Amino acid sequence: MALRDGLSDAAALAQRLRVAVADERVLAAIASIPRDRFVPEAERARSYENVALPIDCAQTISQPLVVARMLEALAPASSDRVLDVGTGSGYHAALLALLADRVWTIERHPELSAQAEQAIRGLGLDNVEFVVGDGWAGLPDLAPFDAINVAASTGDRLPEALERQLAVGGRMVAPVGEGRQYLMLTRRSADGLRRERLEPVRFVPLVREGE
Repeated sequence: MALRDGLSDAAALAQRLRVAVADERVLAAIASIPRDRFVPEAERARSYENVALPIDCAQTISQPLVVARMLEALAPASSDRVLDVGTGSGYHAALLALLADRVWTIERHPELSAQAEQAIRGLGLDNVEFVVGDGWAGLPDLAPFDAINVAASTGDRLPEALERQLAVGGRMVAPVGEGRQYLMLTRRSADGLRRERLEPVRFVPLVREGE
């Protein structure tokens, strides 16, 4: 990464996000992961702008501020097992790898999964498992998860299969909504599920298997 005023581009990005993100662990992760590794060459000059950018398969790498806010709401602990739905570029999974113990990331496009794995392995991160499959179904054989991150819009309702895969005490963050989207934080307690609506966002749809 190029240096700017003694800071790496990633560290400078984290500093800019500090006005809206309070979690120091999240900011440290943002500062540690070079976003340019996850951006196509044609867009690489814009890697550290606070904007979403196009990647292959008509998908996007999300706006850094939205990624940071999702991570802050998810609050992954260093001992957590995390499911990341919608690998995309792999940037979100790379950040989760620094914040949690183990990450499983699922993507329906094999080429995106392969590119993300190459980028993440190139950073020396070895606690991420890559799965090509249906994000709506999650990974029930590996459940329960302490945290589930969904990086694509689920439409007007959350996938029940993913909610069932939350451990007691677990959290899930996902974009929901048809015309207008917003983040939804779901928490599972011994008494059941509790949902909290957060800020508005815009994500590509989470496509079901067969669509």
